[in-house]
Amino acid sequence: MRHLYPRILSAALLCGVAACAGKAEHPPAVTRVPIPNSNFAISQAVRVPAEQETIYFSGMTPPADIIDAHGDTEQQAVGVFERIRAALQTQNLAFGDVVMLHVYLVGDPNKGGRMDFAGLQAAYGKYFGTAEQPNKPARSTVQVAALAGPGMLVEIDATAVISRPGDAT
Repeated sequence: MRHLYPRILSAALLCGVAACAGKAEHPPAVTRVPIPNSNFAISQAVRVPAEQETIYFSGMTPPADIIDAHGDTEQQAVGVFERIRAALQTQNLAFGDVVMLHVYLVGDPNKGGRMDFAGLQAAYGKYFGTAEQPNKPARSTVQVAALAGPGMLVEIDATAVISRPGDAT
């Protein structure tokens, strides 16, 4: 009986290695579901398999120089997206890896206190749903009463996944 344990252990290890090797060859893909009958640059849903590594980025606000220059929503959003780009790069990621955005907009005093959705969209369209970067994240956009600093009109947090070979986007 003592002589069987090494053989049983060896067989179990080989089976485990074979099973793991099979999983690594074809990881499940991230799937982006378009909004039906729409060219809007967001996805209705993004399905991320459990095997993917997910990275959550904290809310980012515009650089102080843009706020100090009384930048409008579009200018501030571009500043935020550039900060998101830099944060993504620290993790070897890009905008194509983003699967979800939460956007918080303060009502623009120049728009009667209403959020400037068109300004957000103008900035957003430079980073998502373009020929160079066609991946569209899921997204929510809400108006809030205020953000952490005076003059801030935009805050955005992002969720990204590490893409693996064979991923559908």
